[in-house]
Amino acid sequence: MDIYEEIVRLRQEGRNGALATIVNTQGSIPSYTSAKMLVRDDGSIAGTVGGGGAELEAIRVAAEVIEQEKPRTISFDLNKQPGLDAGMVCGGSLEIYIEPLVAAPKLYIFGAGHTGLATYRVAQPLGFDVVVIDERVAFANRERFPDAVGIVTDELDAAMAHLTIKANSYIFIVTTGHQIDMRILRWATGTQARYIGMIGSRRKVTGIFHELQKEGIPAERFHNVHAPVGLDIGAQTPEEIAISVMAEMIACRRGSEASLPHLGLAATPARETLLEAAG
Repeated sequence: MDIYEEIVRLRQEGRNGALATIVNTQGSIPSYTSAKMLVRDDGSIAGTVGGGGAELEAIRVAAEVIEQEKPRTISFDLNKQPGLDAGMVCGGSLEIYIEPLVAAPKLYIFGAGHTGLATYRVAQPLGFDVVVIDERVAFANRERFPDAVGIVTDELDAAMAHLTIKANSYIFIVTTGHQIDMRILRWATGTQARYIGMIGSRRKVTGIFHELQKEGIPAERFHNVHAPVGLDIGAQTPEEIAISVMAEMIACRRGSEASLPHLGLAATPARETLLEAAG
């Protein structure tokens, strides 16, 4: 099995993984320098870094590397940790460098109005693949969104039914009305999306949240919902709102405390008025 062909296949499938490589060795170890192992996002592997406890630990750490999107180096001393060599007679040490192989995050923007367009323009250079969803063909089209990886103009329920939302997906809800936003949020909370942001005032957010709870949606389904959306930077224009929202998504992607989910947290009156108008 060619590990590089497996990496290409992983990329083509839009999946995440991590590549573990032995970068330093001393003495006798159960493998060799530059040995590689691909760890896929489902825990399956291709290749090997020697087997045994050291390899199991590398697989465990690889899962964290995939989640955090940050590389790590782990070290093993087989003299002090003899159980790591799978019973082989080894007495050396090794270092394994584990790097993330992460597919581009996909951003689903529900609403192709001014704020949706501004968010698309900010997201593009940040490496997000953008899919725009809006029933209004006059707004959701290639002229306005030339580099979007997808433009969906189907009826809303049909559009949502055909979207595949993965763990590296981000959803931004910025449509023309509260009822539409609620329909999308109801659906979004049942997906694997890493981030769900909905524009609107604290009053709007609280009302939608309580309405969905009345329908029987448990509170834990809202664990990754950010509403009112975006970092509070006093944004006033669609472009400033877009920067605020994308900054929050980046914080979520990088594991910053600034991205902690919030539902209906206090917001300034000016920000509430702005977001209400933008929504």
